[in-house]
Amino acid sequence: MTGQSEDFSHLDRVGRTVAGIGTRPGFIVLAALVGAVLLAWLLLAAMAVRSVQAGFAGAVPGGGLLRDLPAIPLPDFLARFIALCVGPAPFQAASTGQFTASVLMWFLMAVATMLPSAAPMIRTYCEIADTARIKGEPVVHPLILVAGYLAVWLAASAVFAAITLGLQMMDPVGQAFGPTNGIIAAMLLAVAGLYQFSGLKEACLKKCRRPFSILFSRWSDRPQRIFRLGIEQGIWCLGCCWALMLVMFAVGIMNLFWMVLLGLFALLEKQVNGRLPSRIAGAILLVWSGALLLVSL
Repeated sequence: MTGQSEDFSHLDRVGRTVAGIGTRPGFIVLAALVGAVLLAWLLLAAMAVRSVQAGFAGAVPGGGLLRDLPAIPLPDFLARFIALCVGPAPFQAASTGQFTASVLMWFLMAVATMLPSAAPMIRTYCEIADTARIKGEPVVHPLILVAGYLAVWLAASAVFAAITLGLQMMDPVGQAFGPTNGIIAAMLLAVAGLYQFSGLKEACLKKCRRPFSILFSRWSDRPQRIFRLGIEQGIWCLGCCWALMLVMFAVGIMNLFWMVLLGLFALLEKQVNGRLPSRIAGAILLVWSGALLLVSL
């Protein structure tokens, strides 16, 4: 994108509006992000409804309501994708298709729950880009930054998918997306709880809370550098939230209630200064882990 100003006075009102939108990348990025998040939640809701109705999700909050809802009509290719994700396959010999579907499922969860928490960082980049554009400087489109950010979560989704397959191979007769075995779930909750008190968690949170200095100091008009900058921001976000994603194994992967809760907490945690939210969440997870371990034993 160039920063040259254009005279749109010769256009009619609709033309000026469309042209103005085209020169404001922030508006386009906001629309794209909102659309991506809404689409991700729609697909996750459809998957949750079908997994509950098919009996693959176990007892989850709101399960009775989901069970009574009509199945959301979807195109054939999406129906096949959801069937791969929530079907009762035993996974002893998981196919490439099943693994790919699991990766995409986790990526949808990341887009739905983590991308909103990155909105302040993306907005900050757009503000810097607008300032540079007004000065007539070349600007890399913000979606390049977003692509780098999402690339990190796509890689993380592959790791979470591998963990999913591994856990299901350990419990082949269990419900595909219900809560994990009690002892394993307690261990995962303990890891998530302890990480909330770690220095690495706090360091990552500081980077996520103050993106301006990083984005400004690393500013570039080269797309590959902005893509790498997006990767760096994605790594900081992953450092904040990877342990919280482990909670989904304990409560059930297709648990919409906990998806919403984790997404809201990730957004809150990055906006509130101090360690109080992290420590409260960590304490809750550790107590929950201990109670679950006692019950399981």
